[in-house]
Amino acid sequence: MQTQSQAMPELTVFYDGTCPLCVSEMKSLTRQDTRNALRLIDVQKEGALSDYPFISRDAALTVLHGIDANGHLVKGLDVTYLAWKAIGKGWMIAPLRWPIVRLVADWVYVKFATHRYRISALLTGKARCEQCRLK
Repeated sequence: MQTQSQAMPELTVFYDGTCPLCVSEMKSLTRQDTRNALRLIDVQKEGALSDYPFISRDAALTVLHGIDANGHLVKGLDVTYLAWKAIGKGWMIAPLRWPIVRLVADWVYVKFATHRYRISALLTGKARCEQCRLK
């Protein structure tokens, strides 16, 4: 029998721990995750993907990856939506998953992911950090 602390998370999120914006988003999710519904994995850490051989580091750094509670691989804004849903705030970004909006939002997300370090530098003054901290 699993205890609450041993229960599978609703979502495992694989993020770029050298991206200040990515880490900021993970901090926000962590603060609001009162049910421990999320497991966050920094793909930049050595061995972080050793338990997930079906996820390549390069792919995970290209677009956000996640694994839902059923073991299904999800990517991009679907991961973001499921993360916000897991903390009880999925309604805030649900419109990004509506059919017509989804096409545009996914295109914008890919552009953002591709240029996240430049965008981070513009917004935070720091393109990358060697050891961003979640806590």
